[in-house]
Amino acid sequence: MIVEVADLLVRPGTEDAFDADIARGVQTVIAHARGYLRHQILRGIESPQRFLLLIEWETLEDHTEGFRGSEAFARWRAIVSPYFARPPHVEHFHRTAGEV
Repeated sequence: MIVEVADLLVRPGTEDAFDADIARGVQTVIAHARGYLRHQILRGIESPQRFLLLIEWETLEDHTEGFRGSEAFARWRAIVSPYFARPPHVEHFHRTAGEV
């Protein structure tokens, strides 16, 4: 299992609309992708235009090759990209010590 961490910065004034649309996009698009396990969406307190999207995937390839290489990725980007103030920063992590 790996965790995709997407650091998203949205344009000021669009935070509430983005909050609703990112949830809709995950539920209607990403949650149906092969290898998807679960997700969390976090919104910054000090920086309310900053969101973190954490998605657990079965494998790295489920995200990088399967999802990103699919038509579903284009649908996902059509939902969220109009809000972006800058391109998202995405990295992948695996659990180490302290696993719950």
